[in-house]
Amino acid sequence: MVVLRPADGDSLGRQRQVAVGVGGAESNVACGLAGLGHRAAWVGRVGADPWGWRVLDEIGRRGVDVSAAETDPERPTGVYFKDPGADRTRTYYYRRGSAASAMGPGFAKHPLLASARLLHLSGITAALSATCADLLTDLVVRRSVPGPAVSFDVNHRPALWRDHPADAAPTTLLALARAADIVFVGRDEAENLWGTGSADEIRDLLRPAGVLVVKDAGHGATAYGADGTDRTGVFVPAPDSPVVERVGAGDAFAAGYLAGLLEGRDATAGLRLGHLMAAATLGIHEDIPTVLDRGRVDQLFPPDV
Repeated sequence: MVVLRPADGDSLGRQRQVAVGVGGAESNVACGLAGLGHRAAWVGRVGADPWGWRVLDEIGRRGVDVSAAETDPERPTGVYFKDPGADRTRTYYYRRGSAASAMGPGFAKHPLLASARLLHLSGITAALSATCADLLTDLVVRRSVPGPAVSFDVNHRPALWRDHPADAAPTTLLALARAADIVFVGRDEAENLWGTGSADEIRDLLRPAGVLVVKDAGHGATAYGADGTDRTGVFVPAPDSPVVERVGAGDAFAAGYLAGLLEGRDATAGLRLGHLMAAATLGIHEDIPTVLDRGRVDQLFPPDV
């Protein structure tokens, strides 16, 4: 998507000009992984319009392979606005009928997916349309692409589910989370979706066969199912970090944790790298994660960890 936000951080409604950026859960994670030195590709759809070219140019400039992305001559690129406030940044989506909403199970046949080690998906995509939900069910539940491990970030965005039946979000996202190999979910969003109150309750509900990472805002994150910690979990507190804006920090965290996983690091190091990525992104207005100095990362997290 294209992201429009106040250039000065003030309220959106008082602006005469806005800053233009790029965002999107999966593309943010891809950019974060590429910034950490991993090969990453983004498979999606944008409109054949200036916003679509801006998205592909920005993601490609960050080192992500966008050769498999499609441009739609009929449907527009999705857009969302960010409105900073004293308590939080509110987001306003304009994605109905967008190019991305036309994705469907046919996307699962792309050869690039079968050659990947890891496939990262988001609950945001499932909310865009019935065909997008079918695509995610194909990839996560039916495993139509049997090769890569499947990573799924719940990423519940209530505004995108308003046109769906009331029980669609809890039911759909629960089925996808239970079927994935690696799951990311916020403790607060899980409480809103499923009524769980703690990380252990989320673990019991999802019954993960692989890895479950429960993020608890500024408190920390717990990983279950890694290093034989199916029940007790590994908890790493979040560092104290100045906050400019929280949007995008969850994607940055996922990129850091997945990088640790791809590099064979243990759960503690993966969580710490996730927190480091998130902390860097909390300090900026952009959604795409900040590129960390790889030498500094390797100094903090030696390759033999």
